[in-house]
Amino acid sequence: MDFDLPRGLTDYLAELDEFIDREIVPLERADDNVRFFDHRREDARTDWDRGGLPSAEWEDLLAQSRRVADAAGHYRYAFPPEFGGRGGTNLDMAVIREHLAHRGLGLHCDLQNEHAVVANNVGLLLMLEYGSEQQKSEWVEGLAAGTKFFAFGITEPEHGSDVTHMETRAVRDGDDWVITGEKTWNTGIHTADADLIFARTSGSSGDGAGITAFLVPAGSRGFTVEEYLWTFNMPTDHGRVTLREVRVGADAVFGPEGRGLAVVQHFFNENRIRQAASSLGAAQYCIDQAVDYAKQRKPFGTPLADNQAVQFPLVELHTQCEMLRTLIYKTAWTMDHHGTFAASEQVSMCNYWANRLCCEAADRAMQVHGGLGYSRHEPFEHIYRHHRRYRITEGAEEIQMRRVAGYLFGFMSARAPKGV
Repeated sequence: MDFDLPRGLTDYLAELDEFIDREIVPLERADDNVRFFDHRREDARTDWDRGGLPSAEWEDLLAQSRRVADAAGHYRYAFPPEFGGRGGTNLDMAVIREHLAHRGLGLHCDLQNEHAVVANNVGLLLMLEYGSEQQKSEWVEGLAAGTKFFAFGITEPEHGSDVTHMETRAVRDGDDWVITGEKTWNTGIHTADADLIFARTSGSSGDGAGITAFLVPAGSRGFTVEEYLWTFNMPTDHGRVTLREVRVGADAVFGPEGRGLAVVQHFFNENRIRQAASSLGAAQYCIDQAVDYAKQRKPFGTPLADNQAVQFPLVELHTQCEMLRTLIYKTAWTMDHHGTFAASEQVSMCNYWANRLCCEAADRAMQVHGGLGYSRHEPFEHIYRHHRRYRITEGAEEIQMRRVAGYLFGFMSARAPKGV
């Protein structure tokens, strides 16, 4: 077995670092843009007069960095060459996402907004896989350039991880569909062109089949953003929306009718493995920073690094990073060679463990740094606040553990997607 990363990928990481240092870091430091990354002034990201939404200046800066990255040939890395990309694989993206997060927080990669100079645009991958020819002609270029976006309307106020019991319904009316229901945690809906709404179109509550995805234009009559939910980590772009007899045409159906859960699981598998890689990179960053500080800090005249009480917790975290890295790379490789659903069990393993590990590493870095670590003069409390969300979103860690148990104890097929 060859565990070396492909030469082309390691060369690309060097190319990417050179681009970030040359073009993105100066942009981050220009015109007091650093205020968005100075955690003492982090509220600059939040427009408190608009319900806690991201400020226009913050989102404009992110958009500017995306344009710079796109012009330099990096933003579309994961996309097929015909859409301006380099055909990046799941393994490529796992390595890249880990690498960007390991650099620390910055304009090159700020996961609070799911932002990176190499796009994690799973929406485009779904469009290429499930979109109709009409939908592709309307959406692909905008998605690829980062100028067009759709949110995801999966979760409901009364139904979180158990999407099979969703109450949102869509019924036929001639050639149209009429959708009624409520969705929550619709991230990015404030700027989205559409919301990918999942609604039951047949079957009974609890059935895996009978759920259909619809691309609902955000300005549709009867579509209302009721509120934005404030969280542990501000700003917020997580909307709660209601759909009151929203009418869409048959061309709004996204993917096969009644097979919406396959679309959901495809999205989750692609996104969870990349999120796991990002959490791994952030965890390693916290560990490395704690080790460096422990070597420098000398209470009572000796470095903190001399104390086993400081060494051993970091050793354990570092060991877990090494083991997790191997599993993430293997899982991404399996997805590339055997299909998105071939490693669903391992994707869940990677994701729930990586997100938990990142929180533990950030907490340990705070402890090693003492009061300074707890303060906003260091990034660890920000990293903790952000990555703590991933232990809940896109399938709580308990749901992912239950999914692993389903494979382990033989309740689920090794390949067929079953729920989320």
